Amino acid sequence: MTQSENVQAPLEQPADYAGLRSLNKLVGAWKISGPEIDGQVTYEWLEGGYFLVQHFDFVHGGHPVRGLELIGYRRGFGDEAPAADITSQIFDNNGNTFEYTYEVDDETLTIWGGAKGSPAYYRGEWSADGNTNRGAWHYPGGGGYESTMTRIS
Repeated sequence: MTQSENVQAPLEQPADYAGLRSLNKLVGAWKISGPEIDGQVTYEWLEGGYFLVQHFDFVHGGHPVRGLELIGYRRGFGDEAPAADITSQIFDNNGNTFEYTYEVDDETLTIWGGAKGSPAYYRGEWSADGNTNRGAWHYPGGGGYESTMTRIS
């Protein structure tokens, strides 16, 4: 499957999954940079178009971090419809498993650490052409870090 076919995959999904279209903006390879972070991430659609997969490989605070993230709507055993929010789970080489909630539109990318409204979150603004996102992670009690995501393919 070509990348352009992959990008279109969620457009054919049922209305309950229409929010997945917002994730198309992320598909591709990105350079991640900032004072505390450097590396690359790649987003691609999992076959079927219900989940976006992120592969990440970067150095954060001097520590290598590699892993994957599955992003989409949760729908468990017996659920007739997907959950209301787009969520994800991350698994990394340090044994961490994190859950996030995604909000993507033409102007901003917000990734909540856990549920929407969490005090831990990333918020970044898209460039006019959608090829750059600049923002910062914010942590409860202060802290966080700035980062820039620049499309490389």
